[in-house]
Amino acid sequence: MSLGILAGGRASRLGGRDKAWIERDGVPQVLRIAHRFSDECGAVLVSANRDLPRHARHGLQALMDRRPDLGPLGGLDALAAACTTPWLFTLPVDIIDADITLPRMLAQAGGQGAVARDDDGLQPLVALYRLDALRAALASALADGEYSVRAMQSALALPVVAFAGLRFGNINTPDDLAAAGCAPE
Repeated sequence: MSLGILAGGRASRLGGRDKAWIERDGVPQVLRIAHRFSDECGAVLVSANRDLPRHARHGLQALMDRRPDLGPLGGLDALAAACTTPWLFTLPVDIIDADITLPRMLAQAGGQGAVARDDDGLQPLVALYRLDALRAALASALADGEYSVRAMQSALALPVVAFAGLRFGNINTPDDLAAAGCAPE
Protein backbone atom coordinates (compact mmCIF):
# COMPACT_ATOMS: atom_id res chain seq x y z
CA MET A 1 0.00 0.00 0.00
CA SER A 2 1.22 3.50 -0.81
CA LEU A 3 0.32 6.71 1.01
CA GLY A 4 -0.71 9.61 -1.20
CA ILE A 5 -0.71 13.00 0.52
CA LEU A 6 -2.82 15.60 -1.25
CA ALA A 7 -0.91 18.87 -0.83
CA GLY A 8 -1.33 20.50 -4.23
CA GLY A 9 -3.64 23.37 -3.31
CA ARG A 10 -2.97 27.00 -4.15
CA ALA A 11 -2.78 28.16 -0.51
CA SER A 12 -5.42 30.79 -1.20
CA ARG A 13 -7.38 30.16 2.01
CA LEU A 14 -4.39 30.93 4.20
CA GLY A 15 -3.03 33.94 2.37
CA GLY A 16 -0.37 32.00 0.48
CA ARG A 17 0.82 29.75 3.32
CA ASP A 18 1.56 26.26 2.01
CA LYS A 19 -0.29 23.85 4.29
CA ALA A 20 2.37 21.18 3.73
CA TRP A 21 4.94 23.25 5.61
CA ILE A 22 2.78 24.59 8.43
CA GLU A 23 4.34 23.32 11.64
CA ARG A 24 2.64 21.61 14.55
CA ASP A 25 4.92 20.89 17.51
CA GLY A 26 7.86 21.87 15.32
CA VAL A 27 7.08 19.35 12.57
CA PRO A 28 5.69 20.34 9.14
CA GLN A 29 2.29 18.81 8.36
CA VAL A 30 3.52 16.84 5.33
CA LEU A 31 6.32 15.23 7.38
CA ARG A 32 4.01 14.57 10.33
CA ILE A 33 1.66 12.58 8.09
CA ALA A 34 4.45 10.80 6.19
CA HIS A 35 6.16 9.69 9.40
CA ARG A 36 2.94 8.70 11.14
CA PHE A 37 1.96 6.29 8.36
CA SER A 38 5.40 5.10 7.24
CA ASP A 39 4.98 1.71 8.94
CA GLU A 40 1.49 1.19 7.49
CA CYS A 41 2.33 2.36 3.97
CA GLY A 42 5.57 1.45 2.28
CA ALA A 43 5.82 4.26 -0.26
CA VAL A 44 4.91 7.91 0.32
CA LEU A 45 3.89 10.12 -2.59
CA VAL A 46 2.97 13.80 -2.32
CA SER A 47 0.83 15.72 -4.80
CA ALA A 48 2.53 19.08 -4.27
CA ASN A 49 2.51 21.30 -7.40
CA ARG A 50 5.21 23.57 -5.98
CA ASP A 51 8.41 23.53 -4.01
CA LEU A 52 9.29 20.00 -5.15
CA PRO A 53 12.97 20.41 -4.20
CA ARG A 54 11.98 21.16 -0.60
CA HIS A 55 9.99 17.93 -0.45
CA ALA A 56 12.92 16.02 -2.00
CA ARG A 57 15.31 17.40 0.65
CA HIS A 58 13.09 15.68 3.20
CA GLY A 59 13.07 12.39 1.30
CA LEU A 60 9.58 12.78 -0.13
CA GLN A 61 8.59 12.00 -3.71
CA ALA A 62 6.59 15.07 -4.72
CA LEU A 63 4.59 15.21 -7.94
CA MET A 64 3.08 17.94 -10.07
CA ASP A 65 -0.46 17.44 -11.32
CA ARG A 66 -0.40 16.04 -14.85
CA ARG A 67 -3.57 18.04 -15.55
CA PRO A 68 -3.40 21.39 -13.72
CA ASP A 69 -6.32 23.21 -12.14
CA LEU A 70 -8.53 20.17 -11.49
CA GLY A 71 -8.30 20.46 -7.73
CA PRO A 72 -8.04 17.25 -5.71
CA LEU A 73 -8.96 15.10 -8.71
CA GLY A 74 -5.81 16.34 -10.45
CA GLY A 75 -3.81 15.36 -7.37
CA LEU A 76 -5.39 11.91 -7.32
CA ASP A 77 -4.55 11.52 -11.00
CA ALA A 78 -0.88 12.36 -10.36
CA LEU A 79 -0.71 10.03 -7.37
CA ALA A 80 -2.37 7.17 -9.25
CA ALA A 81 0.02 7.58 -12.18
CA ALA A 82 3.08 7.36 -9.91
CA CYS A 83 1.82 4.66 -7.55
CA THR A 84 3.49 1.26 -7.92
CA THR A 85 1.57 -0.70 -5.28
CA PRO A 86 -1.86 -2.33 -5.71
CA TRP A 87 -3.47 0.02 -3.16
CA LEU A 88 -3.36 3.81 -2.63
CA PHE A 89 -4.38 5.33 0.71
CA THR A 90 -4.98 9.10 0.49
CA LEU A 91 -5.02 11.87 3.07
CA PRO A 92 -5.27 15.66 2.74
CA VAL A 93 -2.18 17.44 4.04
CA ASP A 94 -4.30 19.60 6.34
CA ILE A 95 -5.82 16.72 8.32
CA ILE A 96 -5.44 17.31 12.05
CA ASP A 97 -6.35 13.96 13.61
CA ALA A 98 -5.10 11.20 11.32
CA ASP A 99 -5.74 8.02 13.29
CA ILE A 100 -3.15 5.32 12.58
CA THR A 101 -5.92 2.71 12.12
CA LEU A 102 -7.41 4.50 9.09
CA PRO A 103 -5.79 2.38 6.34
CA ARG A 104 -6.53 -0.93 8.09
CA MET A 105 -10.13 0.00 8.81
CA LEU A 106 -10.72 1.15 5.24
CA ALA A 107 -9.06 -2.03 3.90
CA GLN A 108 -11.54 -4.16 5.85
CA ALA A 109 -14.30 -2.83 3.60
CA GLY A 110 -12.72 -4.86 0.77
CA GLY A 111 -13.62 -4.50 -2.90
CA GLN A 112 -12.26 -1.51 -4.74
CA GLY A 113 -11.54 0.49 -1.59
CA ALA A 114 -13.49 2.72 0.78
CA VAL A 115 -13.99 6.32 1.83
CA ALA A 116 -14.08 7.61 5.41
CA ARG A 117 -16.78 9.46 7.31
CA ASP A 118 -16.10 11.13 10.63
CA ASP A 119 -18.50 12.93 12.97
CA ASP A 120 -18.43 15.94 10.62
CA GLY A 121 -19.55 13.89 7.60
CA LEU A 122 -18.08 12.30 4.50
CA GLN A 123 -14.35 12.93 4.08
CA PRO A 124 -13.69 12.13 0.40
CA LEU A 125 -9.95 12.82 0.57
CA VAL A 126 -9.53 10.20 3.31
CA ALA A 127 -9.86 7.10 1.19
CA LEU A 128 -8.36 3.81 0.11
CA TYR A 129 -8.39 2.78 -3.55
CA ARG A 130 -7.54 -0.38 -5.42
CA LEU A 131 -5.16 1.17 -7.93
CA ASP A 132 -6.51 -0.45 -11.10
CA ALA A 133 -10.07 0.61 -10.23
CA LEU A 134 -8.92 4.14 -9.37
CA ARG A 135 -7.03 4.53 -12.64
CA ALA A 136 -10.05 3.37 -14.65
CA ALA A 137 -12.42 5.68 -12.72
CA LEU A 138 -10.08 8.64 -13.16
CA ALA A 139 -9.76 8.02 -16.90
CA SER A 140 -13.53 7.88 -17.22
CA ALA A 141 -14.12 11.00 -15.09
CA LEU A 142 -11.49 13.01 -16.97
CA ALA A 143 -12.84 11.90 -20.35
CA ASP A 144 -16.32 13.01 -19.26
CA GLY A 145 -15.08 16.35 -17.87
CA GLU A 146 -16.23 15.34 -14.37
CA TYR A 147 -13.75 16.72 -11.83
CA SER A 148 -15.51 15.92 -8.56
CA VAL A 149 -13.79 13.42 -6.27
CA ARG A 150 -17.16 12.51 -4.75
CA ALA A 151 -18.67 11.80 -8.17
CA MET A 152 -15.70 9.60 -9.07
CA GLN A 153 -16.02 7.73 -5.77
CA SER A 154 -19.73 7.34 -6.40
CA ALA A 155 -19.01 5.80 -9.81
CA LEU A 156 -16.69 3.34 -8.06
CA ALA A 157 -19.47 2.56 -5.55
CA LEU A 158 -16.97 2.87 -2.70
CA PRO A 159 -18.41 1.88 0.67
CA VAL A 160 -18.29 4.46 3.45
CA VAL A 161 -16.55 3.51 6.69
CA ALA A 162 -17.74 5.50 9.70
CA PHE A 163 -15.24 6.57 12.33
CA ALA A 164 -17.60 7.42 15.17
CA GLY A 165 -16.25 9.75 17.79
CA LEU A 166 -13.56 11.13 15.50
CA ARG A 167 -13.22 14.48 13.79
CA PHE A 168 -10.34 14.49 11.36
CA GLY A 169 -10.44 18.28 11.10
CA ASN A 170 -8.59 20.45 8.63
CA ILE A 171 -6.67 23.69 8.47
CA ASN A 172 -8.31 26.30 6.26
CA THR A 173 -8.41 29.51 8.28
CA PRO A 174 -6.24 31.36 10.81
CA ASP A 175 -8.68 30.15 13.50
CA ASP A 176 -8.10 26.55 12.35
CA LEU A 177 -4.35 27.16 12.63
CA ALA A 178 -4.69 28.34 16.21
CA ALA A 179 -7.06 25.53 17.17
CA ALA A 180 -4.65 22.93 15.74
CA GLY A 181 -1.73 24.40 17.65
CA CYS A 182 0.18 25.39 14.53
CA ALA A 183 3.14 27.71 14.77
CA PRO A 184 2.45 31.26 13.60
CA GLU A 185 4.47 32.40 10.62
